[in-house]
Amino acid sequence: MRVFVTGASGGIGSAVTAELIAAGHQVLGLARSDASAQRITDAGATPLRGDFSDPAVLRAGAEQVDGVINLAFSNDFSNLEQGIADEAQAVRVIGEVLAGTGKPFVHAGGTPVVPGRPSTEADPNNTEGPVGGRGHNANAVIALADLGVRSSVVRLPRSVHLRGEAYGFCSMLIGAARQSGVSAYVGDGSQRWPAVNRLDAARLFRIALEDAEPGTVLHAVADEGDTMLSLAQAIGTALDLPAAAVPAEQFGVLGQVFAFDQPSSSAVTRERFGWQPEHPSLLEDLAAGDYPVLG
Repeated sequence: MRVFVTGASGGIGSAVTAELIAAGHQVLGLARSDASAQRITDAGATPLRGDFSDPAVLRAGAEQVDGVINLAFSNDFSNLEQGIADEAQAVRVIGEVLAGTGKPFVHAGGTPVVPGRPSTEADPNNTEGPVGGRGHNANAVIALADLGVRSSVVRLPRSVHLRGEAYGFCSMLIGAARQSGVSAYVGDGSQRWPAVNRLDAARLFRIALEDAEPGTVLHAVADEGDTMLSLAQAIGTALDLPAAAVPAEQFGVLGQVFAFDQPSSSAVTRERFGWQPEHPSLLEDLAAGDYPVLG
């Protein structure tokens, strides 16, 4: 299968690209820079130069493939609304191209927050709060099943990690700890965050592309929920810093998200697709302390 992957040179995208190629698929990867195009080429894929916000480029990519995996999303949390708007446009354009074809369209969403228990694949996407727009976008992907698209959403947890490279939301905790000298958590730290190793998540995106029925929701969750306190303590130990509570506002707009208890289950996904996480847990990767130094 020839697959168009947005975000192909990014953290999750590079892992998904490698997973697809290893399974015998061909990848057309969206590249917004020469450096991104080179990374995609080096991975054995074909780059398509252009920007995620350009509908003409997205249309061109989707028109020449057998399926699409949409992973791109802006990391500029100071302009979250624009990132959500760009994602909405991408879903709309790709959906228009794939409508009536029966081709797969796999989209990266986020696990929802359900008060009092771990969220499941049957729970609706959260559509309120600072990232609620992403829930609307995920709903739009699922709705494409009624228009002849084999659409699915792989919901990712708060921390998609890979030792020595990235730690999801925990990357922000690591950066804040280095800057402030304190490994911070919000409230009493009892709120739980789900997590998954990047390599395990990549495998589930491939599985969804190959096997998911139209309108399927999958959960790429390996660790149902680590407490924010345990994460802060692991980071503090690795950096030789004390762990301490801080106001949620210290983390900006995401402070509201950090304050919620948000465990998530992948029991249905594991049973339905035979997916089993095999790589190190988030706490194991944090304890290793091999954190990259970002510029």
